[in-house]
Amino acid sequence: MTEKLHLGPGPSIGAMLIDSGRLAPADAESILRLQSAQGMRFGDAAVQLGLLSDEDVQQALSQQYDYPYLMAGDECVSEEVVAAFKPFSPFVEQLRALRSQLLLRWFDADTGSGKALAVLSPDSGEGRSFIAANLAVVFSQLGQRTLLIDADLRKPRQHQLFRLPNKLGLSSILAGRAVLTEAIGCIPRLNGLCVLPAGAVPPNPQELLSREAFANLMETLPGRYDVIIVDTPAAAETADHQTIAVRARGSLVVARRNVSFAPRLQALVHSVHDCGATVVGSVLNQG
Repeated sequence: MTEKLHLGPGPSIGAMLIDSGRLAPADAESILRLQSAQGMRFGDAAVQLGLLSDEDVQQALSQQYDYPYLMAGDECVSEEVVAAFKPFSPFVEQLRALRSQLLLRWFDADTGSGKALAVLSPDSGEGRSFIAANLAVVFSQLGQRTLLIDADLRKPRQHQLFRLPNKLGLSSILAGRAVLTEAIGCIPRLNGLCVLPAGAVPPNPQELLSREAFANLMETLPGRYDVIIVDTPAAAETADHQTIAVRARGSLVVARRNVSFAPRLQALVHSVHDCGATVVGSVLNQG
């Protein structure tokens, strides 16, 4: 009979790498000898010997400290969701800084300011869905129960980014054709992150969003989730964003360098203020 020996509060990096099949036991012995001889950390010794990559070590450390992210090549999520694959990149560091600001200024339980945030931009191609998806991932990596809602019932993208079926979604719920539990998808290996896709594109998106069902949904969801991120249609093409912003109560405006026009951004901010919602902040998408 073979038994696994675990020392301390949890498995070591080496044990996790062996269990996952990324490291052979004989190779672990070589790493341990170098580690002991030179007083190195296990991961550094493994990389020096060429037995592991930096990414292998970072992935193991993330598991050890309950910080989930995906290995390159994992096809359960699109590569556009950078935060799921490269959590230590400069872009994701900027997202974490944004997350901190939002936690202090909007998602603050002490002030009771709000739990939902609509992500807005004037036009298509400015990175609204991209920012919403990645922002939802970094909140979930913090341990927050996070729900990403695709409320763009015209040109939805979140089901593509998270490789989810789009037969059922928000439109199905608002039309009374599905219940929440049937439409929500949880993302494997990204603990705490769930996505409500848009569902089939309806002929009457603005009317659906204006129904009491959407207001009721946005009232009940904060009891189940710590953070709710809502993707929206391009504001210059439709008035849907106003209804969504009112129900979310808070909005984050996205602009794209060398693409967005200042007058359109100003018009968007004014339209949000006019409907009684709060503009929590803005993001300049460098991409």
